[in-house]
Amino acid sequence: MKFNKAEIYERRRTGKLIFLGVSAIAIILFLLVSNSLVKELAQQERERMKIWASATEKLAKANIDTDFDFLLAIISQNNSIPVLVADEDYSIIDFRNFRLPEKEKSERPVFEELSERNRNWLNSRLREAGKGLPLRKLSETDPHFIRVEVYHNTYQYIYYEDSILLKRLSLYPYIQLGVMIILAVIIYFAVVYTKKAEQNRVWAGLSKETAHQLGTPISSLMAWNEILKASGSEREITDEIEKDINRLTVIAERFSKIGSRPELVLEYVNEAAERSLKYMKSRVSEKVEIRMDMDADDHGVLLSPPLFDWVMENLTKNAVDAMGGEGIITITTGKDKEKVWIEVKDTGKGIARKNFKNIFSPGYTTKKRGWGLGLTLVKRIIEDYHGGRIFVKESEIGKGTTFRIEFPSV
Repeated sequence: MKFNKAEIYERRRTGKLIFLGVSAIAIILFLLVSNSLVKELAQQERERMKIWASATEKLAKANIDTDFDFLLAIISQNNSIPVLVADEDYSIIDFRNFRLPEKEKSERPVFEELSERNRNWLNSRLREAGKGLPLRKLSETDPHFIRVEVYHNTYQYIYYEDSILLKRLSLYPYIQLGVMIILAVIIYFAVVYTKKAEQNRVWAGLSKETAHQLGTPISSLMAWNEILKASGSEREITDEIEKDINRLTVIAERFSKIGSRPELVLEYVNEAAERSLKYMKSRVSEKVEIRMDMDADDHGVLLSPPLFDWVMENLTKNAVDAMGGEGIITITTGKDKEKVWIEVKDTGKGIARKNFKNIFSPGYTTKKRGWGLGLTLVKRIIEDYHGGRIFVKESEIGKGTTFRIEFPSV
């Protein structure tokens, strides 16, 4: 089964989208698995705190038969989960494992011995977590508050936060993902830059070699045409040959300018457009009408005349092909703020919106014969050599397409 170049390009584009889709699914699965592990660890901490709360409650109700060593061992094992013990009035009785803003002299101070700054900090931490609600109610709805009975109908409330390890683990997947994305972006731009630099070398080498190869036959043709003139050949024939020789010379000059910074001169856009299309008007079908709708003011821009002529001829040829050799091409000029613009509108088959950018990519073409380099070269000439912009302004399937070129005004 054979595919044309546009279909091949579309399949490659679809392949890229599938790759991006698979990558997105892999990232989502990675985050889901990581979050699942974090939830499991959070649940384990919850169970540990229930055991710790139970040990605290049993210690408060201890009698002579109570195994104090066992209970104290359970309580002392919590050296990572931040805990506050408070009464119903939000008065803190004890605390553990908080990183206080101000260093204390004692390694394990009681709450009453803390500095005023540290006491206020712990109080604000508890009140912020409680949101002003009764602790009895919070113990029924918020898993971070646990109620313990220390005496008959006398309760204390344990508030705990996620451990530092759990907090770090919850952030780790996103940090890892961010690092992966940054690395992927760096690699992507490095590959794109390398690819573009390689394309630049290929463009320059191919163009200059083409110009060099054209030089010899052009010189030969000029000599043969002079011989024909001297031998008395009809003037009309030699004049036509001379026109084609001049045309080939212009083409060779255009190729020679690719890859090197062309000399830009002041041109007036109406005059430049009319000059560029003069050659095409006499060489397109009589069924193709080229209309010129120029702005009353002729605006100045900096152009390389040979390369600009190439751009206009390329766009005109594409328009003729899109119309099947029959229709209307309208050339419009104007100025918008600091931009001078030219629009080339045809009445051809149109372009699907999804391909507005693809048509400027190397290798993309809907023609059975063609390399898909014409519009790529046009974009390169306008943007790289003239500091302008070219894009599809509008297009509708079956009705036509409008290309817009913008240049910085002088």
